[in-house]
Amino acid sequence: MDTLTVSHVKKSFGSQEIIRDLSFRVPEHSVFGFIGENGAGKTTTMKMILGLLRMDGGEILVEGEAVCYGQTRTNRYVGYLPDVPEYYGFMTPREYLRLCAEVSGITRKEADKRADELLEMVGLTKADKRIHGFSRGMKQRLGIAQALLGKPKLLICDEPTSALDPLGRKEILDILSAVRESTTVLFSTHILSDVERICDQIALLHHGEIALQGTMDDIHAMHKGAGFEIEFHRKEDLEAFSGYFSGGVPAGNMQLDFPDCDRRDMLRALHTLAERDIPIQRIEQKEPSLEALFMEVIGK
Repeated sequence: MDTLTVSHVKKSFGSQEIIRDLSFRVPEHSVFGFIGENGAGKTTTMKMILGLLRMDGGEILVEGEAVCYGQTRTNRYVGYLPDVPEYYGFMTPREYLRLCAEVSGITRKEADKRADELLEMVGLTKADKRIHGFSRGMKQRLGIAQALLGKPKLLICDEPTSALDPLGRKEILDILSAVRESTTVLFSTHILSDVERICDQIALLHHGEIALQGTMDDIHAMHKGAGFEIEFHRKEDLEAFSGYFSGGVPAGNMQLDFPDCDRRDMLRALHTLAERDIPIQRIEQKEPSLEALFMEVIGK
């Protein structure tokens, strides 16, 4: 089942067309990477999913129910973490979650239980100080706890790891990866290594449309390989092989890279190695990175 369905959505601001013909589906209990260049329309799309911007055309369904601008009934299924969450800085995290629960109609008893569970999950149980003293990473973790307070079917995160140090990014990614057991995550970012680390599927937004979509395995299969590399035990073996098999680019004293070569080329290399009785330390087929696929799609 799909938690989110976006079908032929369009959006313009004046004469500027931001979203041309956008369609994608987000399966339940997945972490879905929504990527694209700055200004590609990712945040605009998320605001339309939340009913905060009017669509010029198309349809968005959350849990099978149509999203309507200004009528946010579907938001009972949604938790949202903006790129820069704002808080009442004089509150502690537990006080803030209790306030959010009260606004959402959650009983005090349930609010206390959920606050304890969520603060433990995001690692803020012992952070019993005013929010204005929190680091950026701590605020992002509190934002995830707040977004999960109502047990949403869909968690939307807009650039949750931007401006964080490596440790802070790892903490946020670990949390997002863990919550897929109870919710579906739509994860917008421009940090492609984060997408490769935790996302089940991705969609790349380019010129207002989806230019690339699928699992990482599917996407790698659709695009040319990044070549292969061979590492030798001895320099003389490397030199001997180079005399029989062309196209290798030196990469260190004992390694040859063969860029833009496919699996058949690697099999020919293996045949040559065996035929000439040349020992090697390893041979490895390289997959194109998400960054390389991204640059290929946008034409840079």
